[in-house]
Amino acid sequence: MSRTSPQIKLSAVELKDLSSQVSSGKTEQRLAFRAKIILQASEGKENKAIASALSTTPATVGKWRRRFAHMRLEGLKDSPRPGIAPTYPEDTDRRVLQMLAQPVPTGFGVWSGSLLAKELKDISEYKVWRILRKHKISLSRRHSWCISNDPEFEEKAAAIIGLYLDPPENAIVLSVDEKPAIQALERDQGYLKMRNGQAITGYSHEYKRNGTTNLFAALEVHTGMVTTKTHQRRRRKEFLSFMNLVIKDYPDREIYVILDNLNTHKPKHDRWLPRHKNVHFHYTPTHASWINQVEIWFGILWKKSLRGASFSALKQLVDHMVAFIEKYNETSKPFKWKAKKVYPCKPKHNYKDLCN
Repeated sequence: MSRTSPQIKLSAVELKDLSSQVSSGKTEQRLAFRAKIILQASEGKENKAIASALSTTPATVGKWRRRFAHMRLEGLKDSPRPGIAPTYPEDTDRRVLQMLAQPVPTGFGVWSGSLLAKELKDISEYKVWRILRKHKISLSRRHSWCISNDPEFEEKAAAIIGLYLDPPENAIVLSVDEKPAIQALERDQGYLKMRNGQAITGYSHEYKRNGTTNLFAALEVHTGMVTTKTHQRRRRKEFLSFMNLVIKDYPDREIYVILDNLNTHKPKHDRWLPRHKNVHFHYTPTHASWINQVEIWFGILWKKSLRGASFSALKQLVDHMVAFIEKYNETSKPFKWKAKKVYPCKPKHNYKDLCN
C-alpha cells in the first residue's frame, strides 16, 4: 500500500522565499533544487511527475515534501551532523596552559611548541600550536615592564602631565634629554652581482667606527619644535651650556623644563638655577622616563635618520642630523601624547588564571 503524499499549500511569505531561492544566482544548487520540488508540489503535482521533471527519484521528492510539510522552510535545510569525534579530551587546553605556567626544563630558555609537545608526550606539536593560537598566545613575543619605586610617583607624574595639558599662561614647556654615544658608523655598501645575472644592493655586516657624539635636545611641547646641540662629553658643564642656548630664545617668559633623574641634570650647589629664576625644573619619577616626550622624538630621529645610515667622519654624522632636524622643524607638530593604560607591571597572560 503506497503512502499518500502530504498536500502542500504555501503562504505568501513561503511562496516569495522559495521563488527567490530558485531565481537567485547566489543560492546553493541543493537549496534551489529543494525549492523547485516544493513549488511544483504546491501546484498539486505527484511525486513521480516532479521527479521526472527534475531528473531525480520519487523517493527524493517524497523526502523533501514530507520534511517541508512538518517543518516548513526550516525542513529544507541540512540536518545537523555530529562531525568527527574530537581526538583529544576536553582538558587538553588546560594541560597545555598549565605546562606554560611551569618552569622550562633545565638547559632551555623559553617554551616552544615542540618542547611543550615533548614534555606533554601525548599531545602533538600541531595541536599545541592550535591551542596557543586559540588563546592568542605568542611564545616568541616578549612583554617588558618597569616598576617605579618612587614614593612621589603620582605627584611628579601629575605635575608633568598637567604641564602638557594645561600649562601656565604665556609659559614655555620644554622636554629635555640627551641621546648619548651616537656612533658614526661607516658601513660597507654597494651592489652585489649574483650568478644568475641579478644585482642586489645593501650593506655587508662589516663597518668602521669613526667616533661618537652626544646629542642634547629640547622639544617645545606645544609646537613640536626641536632645538639641539652636539657635545663630545656629557657633563653638567655641557648640559648647562645647552640650557643657556635654549633659554635665550625665550626672554622674559616662564620656562618649565621636564628632565629625567640623571645626575648631570640635578643642581649640585651651583648657581645656575638661582640666576635663572624664570626656569623651573620638573623631574620624571624614577624609572619613568617614558613620561618625557623628547624620548618619542629620539625614536623618530633613529628610525627616519640614523638607522642604516653610513658616515665616513664624525662631522658628516653631525651635519646629517642637523639637516634632518631642520627639515623636521619645517613641519613639526605637537605630539598627541597619551598613555592607553598604565599596567601594574603584569604580563599580558597569566597562564595559571587561564587554567582555572
